[in-house]
Parts: sequence; structure tokens; C-alpha cells
Amino acid sequence: MGAGKSTIGKLLAESLNRDFRDADREIEERSGVDIPWIFDMEGEAGFREREAAMLAELADASNVVVSTGGGAVLKEENRKLMLAKGTVIYLKTSVEEQVRRTARDRKRPLLRQGNPEQTLRNLMAQREPLYEEVADVVVLTDLRSPKSVVQELCQRLQEEDPILSS
Repeated sequence: MGAGKSTIGKLLAESLNRDFRDADREIEERSGVDIPWIFDMEGEAGFREREAAMLAELADASNVVVSTGGGAVLKEENRKLMLAKGTVIYLKTSVEEQVRRTARDRKRPLLRQGNPEQTLRNLMAQREPLYEEVADVVVLTDLRSPKSVVQELCQRLQEEDPILSS
């Protein structure tokens, strides 16, 4: 949360001359409601089911950069799909930076109650091992511009797969 998945994903897609798809935005567009409403009406479990279905669909798209929600790694089926279908990038961000970036954002259901910093720490403790498990590339985003992150990603992706540069 607050790692820059959507912003960096869009820029990376442009740099690689690919389409960009944001799983959360796709869910919102198709359902006609926003993510907080889905959480309110269906709970996190309901949202995670929608998310898994969307990821399964997006995984079959070609020539695309997909931004997932931060909790997509929680489901084993999603992790298997990510490992099987693409290059997974983990935008690693400290909890302190996440707190700073999400401080004014009221559309994050998991941060709407309690202490946001403690919530982010708990989420990181739960999710980080899963991110590390599926990541092909890990890049630190703290105190960096999206453009500098994308430049690093393009260089690292090209080193792993020179075809990406053509």
C-alpha cells in the first residue's frame, strides 16, 4: 500500500510499449462501485474473491503490465498464477514511507480504522515474506521518484531478458 504500483506500473508500461491494467480499477469499473464499498458490503473475503477472478483474467492478457492490489499475494492461487504467468516486481517500501504516502488517502479500507501505522506494520509482517517468495525483481522505492524507479526497472528487466529492449 502506497508503494506506487499504479503510478510506476503506468510509467513502466509506457517505457516498455505495453498496455497497463490496474486490477483494482478493473474491479471498480466492472462492478460499478469503489473498493471501499465492496469491503463494506462483502468484507475483505468478498473483495479477495473478486480480485482473484480479475487476476486470472488479466494473467491471460499479452503485452501488458498489471498492477495488483497489495493483498493479492495472500491467496496461494494468486501467487501460483503470478509465478507461472509473468515477471513479478515487488516495489519494496518502508512502513514509514507508506504512512507518509497514504496519510491523506481516505479510499484505503484497511486504513480507515485504528492506527494506520500499526495496520501497515501488521500487513507488512504478513505480506512481505509472500512478496519475496514471488518476486523476480525487488526494487526499493523509498525517497525516489517514480521515474527513477522505472529507469532502474527497465535496466534490470533488460538485463534479465534482452528481448524487452527491442
